[in-house]
Amino acid sequence: MLKRGLMRHFLLIIIIFLVASCSKFRRIEKNPDWKVKYDAAMNYYENKDYYRSSILFEQILPIIRGLPEGEKVQFYLAYAQYYQEFYLLAAHHFKTFYETYARSEFAQEARYMRAYSLYVNSPEYNLDQTSSIEAVVSMQNFINRYPNSEFRDDASKVIDDIQQKLEKKAYENAKQYYKLEYFKAAVVAFESFANDYPDSEFNEEISFLKFMAQYRLAEKSIYSKQEERYRKANEFYLEFLDLYPSSAYLREADKKYGDSLSKLNQLAKNN
Repeated sequence: MLKRGLMRHFLLIIIIFLVASCSKFRRIEKNPDWKVKYDAAMNYYENKDYYRSSILFEQILPIIRGLPEGEKVQFYLAYAQYYQEFYLLAAHHFKTFYETYARSEFAQEARYMRAYSLYVNSPEYNLDQTSSIEAVVSMQNFINRYPNSEFRDDASKVIDDIQQKLEKKAYENAKQYYKLEYFKAAVVAFESFANDYPDSEFNEEISFLKFMAQYRLAEKSIYSKQEERYRKANEFYLEFLDLYPSSAYLREADKKYGDSLSKLNQLAKNN
């Protein structure tokens, strides 16, 4: 009974505190003096109450944009949105900051944080990567603009991470054509992947699958196109063998290559 009574008492205190806190915030919101809102917003921000600080920052920003306080409000508003995980909104406000206050000591950080906000908003590799591409372009532009920045190493890591994500996306897309038996499209996708990502860890498998896709394409083709497509498959096999002579895929590739040679011999006899 004692514990239950203490719990009720504790909850009552919390409720009273929250009501008082909300009442205080409402009074600040209605106050016509922007300086009162500014001081309160900075205090909320310093205490990590980013929700209330962002509301007050947004209210006073149009009023003080030309004043010295306007620079700080624009910058802190961007961070308040970032900490609330409103990353696209944060990216917008960081961009607004460095475009408005290009000579500010915080302009460099704002450019970095704009790119970083886009980065943390980018989805998993299997989803649309438009925002990832925008993030990597933005981060590369940052490095080009500030090659000696303190943020350079972190920016480079972000670019590497996004590139790996885009690489995985391209790899899965190419394989999807193969799985769906769109073999002609698969061959094009595998070739594009190898050109775009020459150092990828997936290139051994990609080279093997390119041969397999061409072989399957020849196999499914009408008679008049089979010879040409089997010969192309054999070219891809020799290319694969040259690049990866110890590949784990070699046994299966050898088998299909032998079959391809047999098919070509048969086609030659028939002609």
